[in-house]
Amino acid sequence: MTANNNHGGTVAGTAGGTLLTIFANIHSEDIIKTTLLAVIGAVVSFTISLSLKWISKKLRRTSAN
Repeated sequence: MTANNNHGGTVAGTAGGTLLTIFANIHSEDIIKTTLLAVIGAVVSFTISLSLKWISKKLRRTSAN
């Protein structure tokens, strides 16, 4: 006896319904705010990385002398 467990349609339907509900509740202001925060975070991260790299090079030069 083989059990026929075909839950793929149920899982796909549940996932699709969940995604549609999420997209229906997202407002354009939220998307804009999220995009701006992501850009600001990326710029700050990049700037800090460059600053730390520059400081690291300065410290290595002074310790080598």
